[in-house]
Amino acid sequence: MTLYRRFFSMHIKSLMQYKTSFLLVVAGQFLVAFSSFLGISFMFSRFSAVEGFTYEQVLLCYSVVLITFAFAEMFGSGFNTFPRMLGNGEFDRVLVRPGSVIFHVLASKMDFARIGLMLQAVVVSCYAIPKSGVLWTWDKAVTLCLMIVCGSLISLGLLLAYSAFSFFTVEGLEFMNILTYGGREFGRYPFSVYGKGVLRFLTFAVPLALYQYYPLLYLLGREQSALYMLTPFTGLLFLLPCYAFFRFGLRRYKSTGS
Repeated sequence: MTLYRRFFSMHIKSLMQYKTSFLLVVAGQFLVAFSSFLGISFMFSRFSAVEGFTYEQVLLCYSVVLITFAFAEMFGSGFNTFPRMLGNGEFDRVLVRPGSVIFHVLASKMDFARIGLMLQAVVVSCYAIPKSGVLWTWDKAVTLCLMIVCGSLISLGLLLAYSAFSFFTVEGLEFMNILTYGGREFGRYPFSVYGKGVLRFLTFAVPLALYQYYPLLYLLGREQSALYMLTPFTGLLFLLPCYAFFRFGLRRYKSTGS
């Protein structure tokens, strides 16, 4: 952790050399997220509910998904840029450094511009939490924390899987953006609104629904079983195949010679 804090401090210092540029990028990220918020607002200006979920309940869902992906993209940005690291030969230097390869990839880049997304999520959640109709008790508060923490780790797992494909293709695969950036956009609404087939896929294949949809049902009192509260923990099992796939690609890595 000491070494990671040093990398963290180094990235912060480099950003502060261009404060105006950094603040403008953060503002741009905020405005991009604000456009998604406006899309939800326009939808509910015509409809009172979507699949039984009210405006404030959808905003609660939206804020949770936004903050999890913002956290993952902020601290997992090294996975996003991993294809470039492979292509320019920088990864060869990572392999001769002491310590975990995944640690060095994570520490190589941190995208603090995602603070704009987090700020948007915090503002929306401050509005949605008291108006969502949730009867807040200690178990509901724990459920919300689990949604955010486990959701962030699951999103990091997606970025790890994205980077693992680069071992075989060198270039990043755009179809993975359907699950990363696409997952963030689709997550504006509870996943059940997209149909049972999509919900099954996002439950058993890519477990985004395990931290978004099922614990939301528990928050809203639609399900009473504590299993719905703990589904985000189940979603963490997704990290195991993501890690195994990365290690599988690492064992078969051949330098690009750059």
